[in-house]
Amino acid sequence: MSLEPQHQVHKAVMTSGHALKIPELKILQSDGTPYPGATLPDIDQELALKIYDTAVFTRVLDERMLAAQRQGRISFYMTCIGEEAAVVGSAAALGQDDMIMAQYREQAALRYRGFTTEQFMNQMFSNVKDLGKGRQMPIHYGSNELNYMTVSSPLGTQIPQAAGYAYGQKRAGKEAVTLCYFGEGAASEGDFHAGLNMAAVLNCPAIFFCRNNGYAISTPTSEQFAGDGIAPRGVGYGINTIRVDGNDMLAVLAATQQARAIAVAENKPVLIEAMSYRLGAHSSSDDPSGYRSREEEAKWREHDPVLRFKLWLLAQGWWSEEQDEALYDQYRKEVLAAVKVAETLPKPAYDTLVTDVYDTVPEHLEKQLQETRDHMARYPDHYPADSGKEA
Repeated sequence: MSLEPQHQVHKAVMTSGHALKIPELKILQSDGTPYPGATLPDIDQELALKIYDTAVFTRVLDERMLAAQRQGRISFYMTCIGEEAAVVGSAAALGQDDMIMAQYREQAALRYRGFTTEQFMNQMFSNVKDLGKGRQMPIHYGSNELNYMTVSSPLGTQIPQAAGYAYGQKRAGKEAVTLCYFGEGAASEGDFHAGLNMAAVLNCPAIFFCRNNGYAISTPTSEQFAGDGIAPRGVGYGINTIRVDGNDMLAVLAATQQARAIAVAENKPVLIEAMSYRLGAHSSSDDPSGYRSREEEAKWREHDPVLRFKLWLLAQGWWSEEQDEALYDQYRKEVLAAVKVAETLPKPAYDTLVTDVYDTVPEHLEKQLQETRDHMARYPDHYPADSGKEA
């Protein structure tokens, strides 16, 4: 095999760092009407209404749980507001057996898969019914049943993991993909480059989904990189790449449907860059007024992805304002009722601290657990009455 370059020149010719410009797929305009000549994705009324139901639930969940955090009922929260189309639109293009590896702002994808309101609450309150047994901070969800890998706090770790998991899917002969979410800030981590290169070289059926929401916490994209966003990096690694309007539900759905078809048929990775905007704070610990203006936020509210999709549904005759009002009211009541139940349930048994790490709990962990029991028995006034009891 020759290592000679395919194209040769015999004098120094520089390629501009901005030579590659990737277009942005747009289907729906802000008023909910399609652009002239736009090709709609594969979508029917049932799918459209499930997508919208998920988006509305997520917006209500964010509203209620951010308020709960401010009231001191939970310790932490991160909203998806402004990015619902990027998350729900992509999740809707997947099969139920496809693996999802989230960053931390993709609760809508888990809801689309079927995670119940009660399961959301149990995780955020770390109670005895929490699937994670109280070991994770709020919004670090996970569900083995729904093929949603448990969220990790360290930024970008899920990217090489996704490449490896997708490689395993290919070796097992499964017609399934792994979709990996991350923000444009995480694309500055070394794990991004290692993960994409691994997937490209080993032909892994992975979809790398970048939510470019304008900020890495408080750092704007203008201070993060000089190139044309994240998409050109995919081309640099030899990966099929598409950029999409991340506030356009139909454009995201179309892009991800096409990406999945390529990943399954050709066992090749795809990079999707969804251009969106984080309307809320980075987290409940953040105050965005310190680094961006209200005028900037107001401008992006005009591109509200949930409203845009709702307007399209209304135009199809698939939805009404009366149904819309009823749905919001239903979910506000449902979430509040679930909060009141979840916060009253006891915490997981203390013994679960040492389970699920080894097949058999080793001696040193058993010893540490006994020391903990002894400590709690010595100072009972410092611990809840039901601490350490079996579930």
